[in-house]
Amino acid sequence: MPLKVVGAGLGRTGTHSLKLALERLLGEPCYHMIEVFGHPEHVGMWHQAVRGDMPDWDELFAGYGAAVDWPAAAFWKEQSEAYPDAVILLSTRDSASWWRSCSNTIFEVFRAADDTMPGEWTAMVKDLFQKFAGDALDEQSAVAAYERHNAHVRATAPPDRLLEWQPGDGWAPLCEALGVAVPDDPFPHVNSTAEFRAMAGLDT
Repeated sequence: MPLKVVGAGLGRTGTHSLKLALERLLGEPCYHMIEVFGHPEHVGMWHQAVRGDMPDWDELFAGYGAAVDWPAAAFWKEQSEAYPDAVILLSTRDSASWWRSCSNTIFEVFRAADDTMPGEWTAMVKDLFQKFAGDALDEQSAVAAYERHNAHVRATAPPDRLLEWQPGDGWAPLCEALGVAVPDDPFPHVNSTAEFRAMAGLDT
């Protein structure tokens, strides 16, 4: 099935909440970094993409109706061209909040990466982050890359397909873009910094 939503927003911009929300709206699974952990056979495909060799998107996203978060968001343009009818969803938050969230969650895990983490996965993420920002663990480099990424999406995505969304926006903009009714359910808000740190064992 073709993707109906191509996520261009980087990790820690409400992407896990978006995953749950889009699954509710589309009735189909949404690809997210956590899917990579469940599909180790995808790691090599993403690593090749980082190196410039794009995968067969239909094969990679078989069974999914949307994709958000890293690593997919790094290749939003290629996916948007492969799925020309898909909404391009740019999730954002202010740069300072984004850096604090990343630094206290995924970047902290990456700083602590050692032999206990799958080697191929660590290599893929390392190369992904290096391509993204050079030194993604440096605040100035990371924030500049984040702002550059968002500006590039805004400048190059077809305006009639682009939806900008922030975590406080809830259901309405998503539903309008997808042409579906607003659910009665509360919008999901998951994977806060505290929840991520507890899940990853960062405070033990």
